[in-house]
Order: sequence, then C-alpha cells, then structure tokens
Amino acid sequence: MGDKHRVRFEPVGIEIEVPEEQTVLRSAFEQGLMLMHGCKEGQCAACKSFVLDGDDIELDRYSTFALPDYEREEGFTLLCRAHVYEDVTIELLNFDEEMIRSGLPIQQAVAEVVSITPVTHDLRHLVLRLIEPAEIMFFPGQYMDIAVPGTDVTRSFSMANTAGPLEFVIKVYPGGVFSSFLDGRLAVGDRLELTGPYGVFTLRDAPDRDVVLVGGGAGLAPILAVLRSMAERGIRRKGTFYYGARTRADLCFLDEIGALVARLPDFAFVPALSEDEWDGEVGFVTDVLRRFETDLRNADAYVCGPPPMVEAAMPVLESLGVPAKHIYYDKFTTTGGED
Repeated sequence: MGDKHRVRFEPVGIEIEVPEEQTVLRSAFEQGLMLMHGCKEGQCAACKSFVLDGDDIELDRYSTFALPDYEREEGFTLLCRAHVYEDVTIELLNFDEEMIRSGLPIQQAVAEVVSITPVTHDLRHLVLRLIEPAEIMFFPGQYMDIAVPGTDVTRSFSMANTAGPLEFVIKVYPGGVFSSFLDGRLAVGDRLELTGPYGVFTLRDAPDRDVVLVGGGAGLAPILAVLRSMAERGIRRKGTFYYGARTRADLCFLDEIGALVARLPDFAFVPALSEDEWDGEVGFVTDVLRRFETDLRNADAYVCGPPPMVEAAMPVLESLGVPAKHIYYDKFTTTGGED
C-alpha cells in the first residue's frame, strides 16, 4: 500500500486524502464526493481539471482527445486517471457544488436477475433484486457499473427506478461484450456484481425553474427515474420531455410515460421520429426541440442518450438560453463500437 496525500479542490475548498494506488476520482467517490465525471476511463474529458499546486502526478492510460499533450503540459489533468504522489491543489473546471456535497459513497453489491424483457428490437428491460446489501442509497437518475462475470469488463447503466428492485434499460450492440452476455447467457436467478451509485443526472431542487428533458435510446432510463420521482413527490414544475427515436418500433414505455406526465401539472411529452412517418413530430429530437422552444433561460435541462445526440443537444440548449451550468448529463462513451 502506498502513502496517502492531501488533495484540495478549489474553488469549493474541500480536502480529501488519496492513496497513491487509487485515482483521485475513485477516492473522491469512496468518500462521498460526487465530482463531475463521465466515462471514468480517460476518454470523455468530463472530469478535466487544472492543477494549481503540485507536480508529482501520474496518469493511467487515457485518450489524447480528452487531454491533448499541450493541455497536459499547461497543467490540465483527468481526475479519473490521476494518481498523486504529493499534496496537490486542483481547480475544478466543471462542477456542481450542491452535487459534490450531497454525494453518496459508492458501494459494492450483489444482485439477482428478476427479469430480462425485450422492449424494442435492441433495448432490454433488466430488473435486479439486491442481495448484499439489501438496499443502496442513490438519487433517481444515477447509474451503476455492472461486471461481466468471468471477465474484467464492466459497463455503466442508468437506473430507471426510484426504489425497490433496480431497473435498467439497456441497448444491445452486435458483438458487444455485455450485449452478448445479456442476450446469450444471462438468465433469471443469476447473480451480478455492481458498483455505485455514480452520476450527476439527478433532479436539482429548483422549484422556480422549468424542466426540459431530452432523451433517446437507453437514455430513457434516467429520465424515467426523474419523471417517476417527480410524480411520486408531487413536484409541480413546468416542463417538457422530448423523446427521440428512429421509428415507431423504437418507442417504448409510452403508456407509463403518458400516465406519469398526466400526473404532472403543466408538463408535456413530445416524442419524435427521425426515420418514420406518423401523426406525431418528425425529425431529429434536437430539431424538434428548436421548433418548440424559443426561450429556455429559466430552465434546467437534463440530457441522456447516444453520445451524438448529447453532443448535438448541448449547443441547441445553450442557443435557446439554458445556462451551461444548468445542463446536466451523463455522457457514456462506447468501447470499440460496443455497449
């Protein structure tokens, strides 16, 4: 075991001790600090920060798309890859102080498969019952890492539930490691190892701000969690859920979404199809969003879906007035074209 060193985060003034063998991000998670992050693998740059003081920092393997060489030379680092070997001070560039301080420590868990249900040709509704521990604290919209048994592979999946059995909406990819396992080997009664909770896709307490939800594909899961939570808690905020899919066959959970929205005063549901004709909205969900909205300066936006959709939605939301600090998302990267 290596030594521990002090890591101070500015401008929030929070300090933690980080063992040399552990990344800064992982250590923060274990101590209940939910720093901004995405892939946790050095690919997405969501945890990029700036080193204010301290030089003895080594990085695990990462993508130079996330951290170009010139940025590393200037003092930028990736918290998900960084190991510190002296006391350091780090400036957080992308942070939500409320989220940082309200974070929950991550836990290891074992869960049993309750059901695996196809909801479209490439989406599966996976339900798990926690065995050990019997309960995990999390915020609706957060995600868990699930390990593929017999391998060192883990994949991140958002939870759709607010309580009770854990629910996931998982997209399957041809040849994907987790996809092949999910569709080919996993069965009811099997047990899986999980780690979490992670993620910042959780509803902020801002009753005076509208809510805009933008989702597609498996990104439906955390949005379902947010909608379920709002309905259960009786939250009365004006809002709209824009749900993008390619064809009518790619839409799912429509009955439940309709029922949830009906329980939320002044809330609307706008599904859109990009490759099919129907009576509803047609086009990419970001185009539909631009057609429907003109001024979102008083809105919080939550975005989850395929990386290209997330990338496309960010500038659209900002152009409509949503402050960048009020756009919340969990950006999952793909691994070699897999899930």
